[in-house]
Amino acid sequence: MTLHLEKVSFTYDHNPIVSNFSITVEKGEFVSLIGKSGSGKSTILKLIAGLLQPKTGQILMDTAIPSPGSFGYMPQQNLLLPWRTVLENLMLHSEIQKGNNYTKEDVREWLRKTGLAEWENALPKQLSGGMKQRIAFLRTILTGSEVLLLDEPFGALDAFTKRDMQKWLLSIWQELDKTILFITHDLEEAILLSDRILIIHPQQGVEELKVDLPRPREAGMIYTAEMVKYRQELERRITDGLD
Repeated sequence: MTLHLEKVSFTYDHNPIVSNFSITVEKGEFVSLIGKSGSGKSTILKLIAGLLQPKTGQILMDTAIPSPGSFGYMPQQNLLLPWRTVLENLMLHSEIQKGNNYTKEDVREWLRKTGLAEWENALPKQLSGGMKQRIAFLRTILTGSEVLLLDEPFGALDAFTKRDMQKWLLSIWQELDKTILFITHDLEEAILLSDRILIIHPQQGVEELKVDLPRPREAGMIYTAEMVKYRQELERRITDGLD
């Protein structure tokens, strides 16, 4: 299904945060949102997820208003419950959301596939930062949603862990054929992961940059001349803004 945002606006405390924002995201696309701080990127994801309500405009899946389970949302913080084990954290959505009754064995299969099976009884405090983010992402997958909204999921990780997570995310995305909207401040990350990059300009609009790099992609591509050109173009567009 295709996601449409049509002239969406949002105001907080009389201050416009998002103004007449329109995008279309096709099924199976990986689209990154970048822009200066305060450009409204996180607000856009929260509007799509239904955590905020637009002042004006529409959010549609094809031509219909999306159902509550259409989106899986992963915020910047992993929000794992510290008193629950990995398995218990991953079972949480099934416990509270009717109609999404995956089993413990389903969760264990995902843990096996992602190399985390030995950690199913661990508490979050026993996990590394990368492990916590993997668990948070698996929890988002287990919502069963077709569209995943990821708000800077790797922002707090060190460079080496981030590269591992990027490779892992791409492998999972290609296997599941999910649609992903991804916020990042890391320009190389956006280029490496995305089919398209949307540059958000506060109160002005959005520009699009299509990433015509072959898949599968690997971390070593960040050193190629093509990647450098994409980064330079993104930096120019972010700095210059819209005319």
